[in-house]
Amino acid sequence: MTKYDVNLNLIFAALSDETRRAILVRLSRGPATVGELASHHEMALPSFMGHITKLEAAGMIETAKKGRTRYCRLSPDGIAPAQHWLDQQADQWVKRLDQFDEYALSLLKGKNDEP
Repeated sequence: MTKYDVNLNLIFAALSDETRRAILVRLSRGPATVGELASHHEMALPSFMGHITKLEAAGMIETAKKGRTRYCRLSPDGIAPAQHWLDQQADQWVKRLDQFDEYALSLLKGKNDEP
């Protein structure tokens, strides 16, 4: 397993949770403090911090502490590895469907050529 695969695993694991996806949606509008982000979720702060930690470990967000306040923001290329992988998979699906389409058309053509 490569580092790229591990990063993908962490990204998809991070995206698998509704709370973490909500955090990413909120951060897409701009940076926020952990307190601001947590205020929209009914859970204890230590539990919420677990979500922040997983997003940070996946490289999807960055945090910085200023005084007693921790700020979060999206990582510039945090989603890029997953997007790249999804694009590759979509290309493969299109290629395979095109091949299947060609095969089906050749079968139909062969039936139409029969007397």
